[in-house]
Amino acid sequence: MAVRLRMIRRGRKKRPFYSVVAADSAKTRAGSYIEKLGTFDPLVEENGLNLNAERVKYWLSVGASPSDTVKGLIRKAGIEA
Repeated sequence: MAVRLRMIRRGRKKRPFYSVVAADSAKTRAGSYIEKLGTFDPLVEENGLNLNAERVKYWLSVGASPSDTVKGLIRKAGIEA
């Protein structure tokens, strides 16, 4: 099982809201996930990103690979693996 850190889209039409999760790479985008790591609201300029740094570091340390977008969010949050 390959674990991937990625985003699940929530919210309504034209009002996106994302959950950052650790999920099995074989599951679909809207499928089940292992653990919720935080949220991202692109419509909020300040404090739109909320990540649990300890859990993100843990998943990166055990070999989970982040998607390109999540990699950018981790960098934006200042979390170093």
